[in-house]
Amino acid sequence: MTQWLTPMLSAGRTISRSEILDYMEEHWPKLKRTTVVCHIVKLTTNDATRVHYKADKEDDVLFKEPWGMYRLYDPQRDPPPIYAASAEQSDNKRDIEEEDGQEFAYESDLRDFLARDLSRIEPGLKLYEDEGIDGVEFPAGDRRIDILAKDRGGRFVVIELKVSRGHERVVGQMAYYLAWVKQNLSEGQAVRGIIVAREVTDELKMALSILPDVAVYHYELKVTLSKE
Repeated sequence: MTQWLTPMLSAGRTISRSEILDYMEEHWPKLKRTTVVCHIVKLTTNDATRVHYKADKEDDVLFKEPWGMYRLYDPQRDPPPIYAASAEQSDNKRDIEEEDGQEFAYESDLRDFLARDLSRIEPGLKLYEDEGIDGVEFPAGDRRIDILAKDRGGRFVVIELKVSRGHERVVGQMAYYLAWVKQNLSEGQAVRGIIVAREVTDELKMALSILPDVAVYHYELKVTLSKE
């Protein structure tokens, strides 16, 4: 993709994401469209979610304009490429203790912790990987799946995290993600979901009763104090 984009955009041209996708589909039809989307993110220096794809200097190719078009990254005038979470995001993190009863104040804490070892949820569960892209914050249309995994039987598993209230939204998100993965990735195989929530209410259980392929897990919040 880089070998094509660099000379093509060198004269100051811009390109849309759909144009990139259409070109790649025409010339490399075996590549999954979702994989190409992930690589676009990885190559875009000002896309904050590229941190999930281990982007480095070799991936500093594109810059996304506010109106959605892409051009070549210009180190002389553009902001420095994003390689890691911002200081503001880092300040929002809590220290994670390596013991049972983890404390997670934010969904990103929980997501990153689980993604490192999904067997904490279910034996044999592995993070989805394809063409160097993993399943953390995996693009699904214009949305992002918290964690996309595969179970020991090779089936896709959509994992959504909920640390606050408002479960109606997570149920709707899960229904959409299951349908999207089934349509775009699973090639006819069954797809199931897992919701990891801080609070599992009767309302959430009732809402999930219409999604029989979705399990819900409860995690506990632990608070520890230490004298400075």
